Amino acid sequence: MKIQVLPSQISGTVSAPASKSYTHRAVALATIIPEESKIHNPLLSRDTRASIDASKLLGAVVEQDGPLLVVSGREKLKCPPNVINVENSGTTLRIYTALSAHVERGYTVLTGDDSIRRRPIQPLLDSLGKLGVECWTTRETGTAPVVVRGGGIRGGRTRIIGWESSQYLTAILIAGLRASDKIILEVEGKIVSRPYVDATIKTIEHFSGHVEREGYSIFEVEGQTLQGDEFHVPGDFGAASFMMAAAYLTGGEIHIKNLDNSLPQADAAIIKYTEMMGGHITIHEEGLSVRSGRSDKPITLDLSDSPDLLPVLAVMAALRPATTTLKGVSHARLKESDRVGALAAQLVKLGLDVVELEDGLIISGRERLDGGVTLDSYGDHRLFMAFTALGLACTKGLTVLGAESADVSYPSFLDDLTSCGARVKST
Repeated sequence: MKIQVLPSQISGTVSAPASKSYTHRAVALATIIPEESKIHNPLLSRDTRASIDASKLLGAVVEQDGPLLVVSGREKLKCPPNVINVENSGTTLRIYTALSAHVERGYTVLTGDDSIRRRPIQPLLDSLGKLGVECWTTRETGTAPVVVRGGGIRGGRTRIIGWESSQYLTAILIAGLRASDKIILEVEGKIVSRPYVDATIKTIEHFSGHVEREGYSIFEVEGQTLQGDEFHVPGDFGAASFMMAAAYLTGGEIHIKNLDNSLPQADAAIIKYTEMMGGHITIHEEGLSVRSGRSDKPITLDLSDSPDLLPVLAVMAALRPATTTLKGVSHARLKESDRVGALAAQLVKLGLDVVELEDGLIISGRERLDGGVTLDSYGDHRLFMAFTALGLACTKGLTVLGAESADVSYPSFLDDLTSCGARVKST
């Protein structure tokens, strides 16, 4: 589905949707706790519903009561009666591949959409293999579909690469809470997206679990008793960043509620980066406010810990009259799309000077963009939302493909935009 985005100025108040990352983690952990856990204010999107459905297939009972999920997990997971379809969710694929090792007996098959079947998972399978788990890909391509034999995780020493995805580490830490023996996990190379690892450990600790660590290089986890608890999912800075960008780009001002820094979030870095680009941020008790402004100084941003901010920062850079270098995101090529290549290909349609690097982009922005062209989001929710925000600031607007992808992480995105003055038409 495509939309026509017309020039608009954004002004108003919205509430940030709940964190996708924390919803995934809370649901996965509750699945292996054989008592009731309550998850307040979960994000209910296509991605998180994939995790909820996966938990149900593994034997957990999940009930929704308004803005509350009640999850009753199992100590020993059951063999799914059907294939686990993770849809577009890489987080679900990685975490539930590891959890499937705890199926009491039998085999679990996991797959997803076209994008998922291109995203790598072999490093996780190799690491699990060293812990006594039999698992493989059906096409021997290192990508889904994946088959996992149940029987548990033995434990021992293993290694995982750090530069491709922190989700591999997250998957082993969560599944390691049910291992027979201690797991010693060594990370090869510099780990990317480190705040996501911190988020995983914080969520484990909330449910009375414990992980030993030496920085981001060695982690130890063992089988332990977790406690069912109540978990309040925080607002998502990553989703909120698109509303922030809309105000920044259009010369408007927006107030975003339901945001705080009480739990680590990689995308909270959007506050610092927006200020570096000249935007004005005010932090208040309920969240934050963003008022437009521009810096005309060249800047370089290392996004290795917050790669999901690449699309939103790229479009903000497009209308900043200076050179912006976004680097450290070679792993962003392995997301729902090759975000580095896709952004370069689409932004040049606007007449921008864009240099594609192996690990990022150099964007020479302008004070004004005509627009009037069609941008393809490649079915990637973050590209779609970023291009939509940019279209509001183009003098001729934009046509953006892939509107259906927004429900992956921010189902109310277009509604929130229009409530703040955006003119958007489905075509």
